[in-house]
Amino acid sequence: MKTEKPLLEIIGVDKHFGSQHVLKNCTLSVAQGETVVLIGPSGSGKSTLLRCVNLLETIEGGSIFFRQNDITKAGVEPHRLRQDIGMVFQSYELFSHLTAAENIMLAPMTVLGVSRADAETQALELLGKVRIPDKADSFPDELSGGQQQRVAIARALAMKPKLMLFDEPTSALDPEMIREVIDVMADLSAEGMTSIVVTHEMGFARRAANHIVFMENGEIIEYATSDKFFGGDVSQRAQRFLDQILH
Repeated sequence: MKTEKPLLEIIGVDKHFGSQHVLKNCTLSVAQGETVVLIGPSGSGKSTLLRCVNLLETIEGGSIFFRQNDITKAGVEPHRLRQDIGMVFQSYELFSHLTAAENIMLAPMTVLGVSRADAETQALELLGKVRIPDKADSFPDELSGGQQQRVAIARALAMKPKLMLFDEPTSALDPEMIREVIDVMADLSAEGMTSIVVTHEMGFARRAANHIVFMENGEIIEYATSDKFFGGDVSQRAQRFLDQILH
């Protein structure tokens, strides 16, 4: 019986920042259609691991395979890879002089050569998908933080990525705006978008994650299904962290 290869394989990845060993022999696989949530204390290496997957950081040991191709070998062009791996950051970084729709249209037009009419049609569809269909003509400073982050998600989706990376996408938001972003991310997971999410939002993790990864001091300490993790079948260290987050 043929088994399907994971969409992403991280194998023995090591990374230093100067004398600081920030990733230590990290190994993880992500299947097509799966949502994996990375949790752990600040400085544990979660965001660095995401940035390595998107080639925003280089690794010093190990390999990363995406769609069965080693993306860490010489000759891989990061800008081409990022057409298939979308990333949403803590800060929205929208162009202030462009409307919400124009922010979404820009990359498909300039990178993929999509016509303006087709890019606009797609942008309007994506604004509907992220639950702000009435904000197409609004500029970023006319939008709430939650709305801006949803435009940023739509902008990443406009490139039709095979994998989405979310680096604490709600950490800069006021509490009342977090739910609207979480709901959109959960929608994407339910629709089968493969994603890796760094977050402290355990409600999202319970709702959308297939697997939970607990990291500490640059190491992957725990890898478990969501049911197993939240059911308490984890290491004492992971349980202590979970208790701190939940209480």
